Amino acid sequence: MTGAQMISSGVVVMVVVTIAYGGSFLLKVSTGGVATNELQRRFYRAGHGHAGILVILGLVVRLLLVPEQVPGWSRQLADAVLLAAIVMPAGFFLSVLGRDPERPNRLRVLIGVGGALLVVGLLGGGAGLVLGGLATP
Repeated sequence: MTGAQMISSGVVVMVVVTIAYGGSFLLKVSTGGVATNELQRRFYRAGHGHAGILVILGLVVRLLLVPEQVPGWSRQLADAVLLAAIVMPAGFFLSVLGRDPERPNRLRVLIGVGGALLVVGLLGGGAGLVLGGLATP
């Protein structure tokens, strides 16, 4: 793993604190401590869940791609999984901001962008692992 990858992985691990804070916010939402409607509750839960799992997935994929047989381009593409961990949850949270929204706003497009980043990252990482495995005696 390069120095830059170690630094960014360390930052990602520290950012998990914000996901934990999001869990305490969701607890307030579910107990009525924060005024939200059903749409907001659903989107907040989805954003929180996606943030948590995608951060873990992004770090695991990054670790799987450490062997030198894995092509460098694959590591770069796989970093899109960590970008998806930011973009997709942001879409869930930002698309339902405001008082009692009836439907998600235009920022819901971030959910799809995050999904596309996830696909690119997983396909790139997976292809690199397969090629690295084929190159290993």
